[in-house]
Amino acid sequence: MERPATAVPAAPFSVLALDIGGTKVAGAVLRYEDRATTPSVALRRSIPTDAQRGGAAVLRDVVELAAALVEESPERPVGIGVGTAGCVDEAQGSIAYANDLMPGWTGQPVACALSERTGLPVSVVNDVRAHALGEVRWGAGRGASPCLVIAAGTGLGCTTVVDGRIVGGGKGFAGEIGYTRNPLRGAADDDAAPTLEDVASGSGIVACYERATGIRIDGSEISQRAAAGEEAARQVIEQAGFALGLALSVWTNLLDPARVIVSGSVTKAGALWRKALLRGLSGNVAPVLADLPLADAQLGGDAPLFGAAERFLDARAEMAGA
Repeated sequence: MERPATAVPAAPFSVLALDIGGTKVAGAVLRYEDRATTPSVALRRSIPTDAQRGGAAVLRDVVELAAALVEESPERPVGIGVGTAGCVDEAQGSIAYANDLMPGWTGQPVACALSERTGLPVSVVNDVRAHALGEVRWGAGRGASPCLVIAAGTGLGCTTVVDGRIVGGGKGFAGEIGYTRNPLRGAADDDAAPTLEDVASGSGIVACYERATGIRIDGSEISQRAAAGEEAARQVIEQAGFALGLALSVWTNLLDPARVIVSGSVTKAGALWRKALLRGLSGNVAPVLADLPLADAQLGGDAPLFGAAERFLDARAEMAGA
């Protein structure tokens, strides 16, 4: 991997940001007038991930998307910030581990491939961490420390940000709340939904509904059916919210965050989901944390793009100070 250049760029400048998820790959050129002002989107494009083709095919498409955006950018970006699904080896800019939502993504040399194709320095971070950094720097988490950011989308992730910096952990795995045990699962239960991600993420909601009904539909339709009163859909949506609330209460008691931000496509599941989330959270946090601010993310799909660009700029600054 080509390490980020050591010189911190002088404003104005642009950064190419990429968000590689299980459903789509989004790219944007972000224009910074200065470091104190929210960057603007000068150019954007997205493509389907089509992750079932395998990691090598996905990476080829990511590289071509990046090259096209660099070519079309009004000015040449100073570098590329990537937020991606999977556990990232940030030192190498590669994927240390990815689950079955991104088959074959483990081991992919994301930074090397992008740098070789574009000639630009690259930094790579987990997509949930990118999302969290974007919200803390430019969205709902401004001024809050520690800030806990939950991303409930196709998968499920969590990031803690302290004083504007991501808490990475000893192996870079901190915050992987989706891998924790499903808090609703008893000792005698089968292995259908062993982890929190299996019940509280978008893919988990779809799988739970299919097991209950034999019907496979997407999460938005399940939410609509729940709102219309269908019992199976209601149970799945309430289960997802309550399980996440229970898990969040444990993290809240442990970390005492100043603010919790909830984000991702699952948050669109409606009032039924949110009430269940709050019931699981409020009934299990310490009394002193009962007034914990629970905020909705503000930046939507731009959060991981903003955060990926911020992580790239942090990496430059860190190297300049090394």
